[in-house]
Amino acid sequence: MKALYFDCFAGASGDMVLGSMLDSGLELGLLESELKKLELSGCSLSAQKVIKKGITGTAFRVGVTAHQHARNYNDIIKLINSSGLDPGVKENACAVFSLIGHAEAAVHGTDINSVHFHEVGAVDSIIDICGAAIAMKEAGSPAVYCSAINTGSGTVKTAHGILPVPAPATARLLEGMTIYSSGTQAELTTPTGAAILKHYCAKCSSMPRMEVEASGYGAGSMDFEFPNMLRVFRGEIKAAR
Repeated sequence: MKALYFDCFAGASGDMVLGSMLDSGLELGLLESELKKLELSGCSLSAQKVIKKGITGTAFRVGVTAHQHARNYNDIIKLINSSGLDPGVKENACAVFSLIGHAEAAVHGTDINSVHFHEVGAVDSIIDICGAAIAMKEAGSPAVYCSAINTGSGTVKTAHGILPVPAPATARLLEGMTIYSSGTQAELTTPTGAAILKHYCAKCSSMPRMEVEASGYGAGSMDFEFPNMLRVFRGEIKAAR
């Protein structure tokens, strides 16, 4: 059985998930080709090798080249379902957005269909979430595991104002997961990163007994006293003999 293990010592974000998958074997050309099926305009993709505290990883970034408007939940689901993406990719991407939508609705005391996705609905998060679904399919739809998740601490500036870290929607998404803070004054785990891990992992665990075939690092945008990276191990869990 194919398996992935995400080591979240520096938290997780959507671009860190994709960076780690690219760094461990996902082809950028394939990812770009699949994401074009969304027919999103005003954006560009890049993946560059970077070094954080002496460790080489991949920084995946979405560049916004034109104004992007806020979208509500139904807008995003319609965009995904009307695309040419694989049905399984659509299903997983919509499920991740459903998690975020319900978390945002609960936090703000509103209906999911009334939630406007500011940061989360931006084109970069649509790409991150759909890209993660594409990456999982290309990895062979593996069993996915993750470590305890470093959330960071302090505050973060959002469209709703200055909020505590983890942001309320992130905290809601992380219910049932194992989290901690190393004391770093920054948002290490974003709503998008939390939702992706929640959907594919459901809960945190130690690394399973697996034969590792590859590993990779997805780089975050900030720099700290530790490597701001999400590490992934790709491998296979052999049946017990």
